[in-house]
Amino acid sequence: MRTFIDHARTFGSRAAENGGELHRLADGQSPLALFITCSDSRVIPSLFTGARPGELFELRTAGNIVPPYRLDRPTSEAATIEFAIEILGVADIVVCGHSHCGAVGALVRGDDLSAAPAVRTWLAEAAGTSPRLPGDAASERAASPSAGSGDLAAAVQRHVLDQLERLRAYPGVDERAADGRIGLHAWYYEVHTGSVLAHRPDADTFSPL
Repeated sequence: MRTFIDHARTFGSRAAENGGELHRLADGQSPLALFITCSDSRVIPSLFTGARPGELFELRTAGNIVPPYRLDRPTSEAATIEFAIEILGVADIVVCGHSHCGAVGALVRGDDLSAAPAVRTWLAEAAGTSPRLPGDAASERAASPSAGSGDLAAAVQRHVLDQLERLRAYPGVDERAADGRIGLHAWYYEVHTGSVLAHRPDADTFSPL
């Protein structure tokens, strides 16, 4: 923690040395994209996108889960997405999963999460579009004790597409995507290599950007 404190203590002076780049942020924000990804500490969107302050509107959730849009049960995640679309007018939305994802791994393996009931309930939000579906060979391989990283990667990538599909059910998203006002993107980040893959709808595969 001491390293973080020391860095924060001197950040203002170092920022001033860079010509006051941060001053423009006082005028408001106009981010280029909404970036939905996992809370995992190894995933740093600005690190692999090169985004500057004010360019990415980030939403981070365990397992990059997009909860259903329900006005009778509003969530901070739904409010964040709605704000990005309706108020900020972002031009693109990225849902980004990642390798070695503990949340998706727990889903496909059916891990016992009784010691973390809030996590268990949150992951249950994804059950309707869970990577582990009866008869799905890839998911069964990912759930097996001998599963390799490739099997989990396939499950995470399917999970990303499921969350993107759920996002389309939010008010205005599908309509904006259809007429080109919003671009929807499914990404997969490899934490151990830094590689970023994107879903290609025409081939239904993830390949390097």
